[in-house]
Amino acid sequence: MYYLYTMRHSFFFNTRKIAYRGLLSVITFMILAYSLSFTSFAETIDYQAEAEQRKELPIQSNETSGWPEGPQIGAEAAIVMDASTGTILYAKNIHEELYPASTTKIMTCLLAVENASLSDKITFSNEAVFSVPRDGSSIGMDVGESITLEQALFGIMVGSANEVANAVAEHVSGSIDAFVNLMNQRASELGCTNTHFNNTNGLQDDDHYTSAYDLALIARAFFNNELLCKVGNTPRYHFTETSTQPDDFYLNNKHKLITGEVKFDGIIGGKTGYTDQARETLVTCAERDGVKLICVILKEESPSQFTDTVTLFNYGFNNFTSVNVADTDTRYMPNDSLFFESENDVFGRSGTILSLSKSSTIIIPKTSSINDTDYSVSYDLTEDDLSSSPSAIAKISYTYNGVPIGTALLCYAAQRGNGNFGGSAHTHTTYINVYYIFISAAAFVVLMTIISTVSARVSLNRRYTSKNDRLRYKRRKREYKKGKLHFK
Repeated sequence: MYYLYTMRHSFFFNTRKIAYRGLLSVITFMILAYSLSFTSFAETIDYQAEAEQRKELPIQSNETSGWPEGPQIGAEAAIVMDASTGTILYAKNIHEELYPASTTKIMTCLLAVENASLSDKITFSNEAVFSVPRDGSSIGMDVGESITLEQALFGIMVGSANEVANAVAEHVSGSIDAFVNLMNQRASELGCTNTHFNNTNGLQDDDHYTSAYDLALIARAFFNNELLCKVGNTPRYHFTETSTQPDDFYLNNKHKLITGEVKFDGIIGGKTGYTDQARETLVTCAERDGVKLICVILKEESPSQFTDTVTLFNYGFNNFTSVNVADTDTRYMPNDSLFFESENDVFGRSGTILSLSKSSTIIIPKTSSINDTDYSVSYDLTEDDLSSSPSAIAKISYTYNGVPIGTALLCYAAQRGNGNFGGSAHTHTTYINVYYIFISAAAFVVLMTIISTVSARVSLNRRYTSKNDRLRYKRRKREYKKGKLHFK
């Protein structure tokens, strides 16, 4: 009986165990099947098809009357901005918050140049090296090694090195977190409203985003720096062995408009970017015929980020022109503007003391003229305005069918012509503040009045300085009235 009981108990125990294992196997199989189906689904996403669909998204700049029609592209968002005036020539979802990927490094390098010296030594800490994924962009720096800040800039812009961006951040601000705070502060100063940085290099982070417009503002500051333009337009960079960095190697830029793989004349520089969620991102600057344009592409598929950029640059350069308003516009002059003009001074030179800044330009469609623009005058000047033109008294803002196209500063200035002084002809500007002229004139009038009054009184007192003369005068006056004094 005991044997039968034992065998029976074992049978039921084993049966339950087998059933349990079977159930576990079924569950495991279902989970695995679900995972495989999910993976299979993820792998079959047709990104090119999505890009084709994005070509149907509206282009906001095309909604402006009289504005040249912009091309359809597969990017989620894109912008073409004139670097001089900030005029937006092409706009597609420019304020949408998207992931910038490695184009983030434009801000990192901008802050590095603004807050450190090129000869500074950048030493790599454990956090700088190991806080980035191994499969990310890197140039293989080890803990304790050091390079100059100038080399670091090339490492970031040419090699897109994540660990170098971190090391630069630690050098500038003491820590990566402090540097990220500085990035957000600088973005705000530049006018960014849809940007939040959470790292130095653009690694995927849900709280790390920007917009095409904001990234163009950052790029505008970046490409206003001659050194950064040089660094940002380097196709290949050579690291040589030093006492603090033992390797000799080359970095190759992945930006095809910089390397020449995609041809376009006038490239000044740029930066690539990619993550699985950001897709392809690209920032590029180019200049032709004195017009400098910035193009930003967000969320595109390779290699269309480069062809999109060429398409948009061609659109910008072919359809718009830069106009110097000081040479072409006189509508800003008030009705009594002749008060501020003179034909010749005592030295035989001529000019005007009310004029627009000679460097002021606007961007307009090539099919239009400056007379097609509207303008408004403001007397609220910023520190930057006064820094660029100390004699400025007003700012004139130009628009084309409601689109801002640039500003000009109205200044007091006298332009001297050629004078015959025995030397070569000279042309320069003398700045005059009319307010002080009015004050000085008023003070002069008051002073002259006081002097005249005092002079009159002094002159009156001097007629009769003697007491006897006054008495004699009064006596003769009485005699004359009585008829006793006659004049022959």
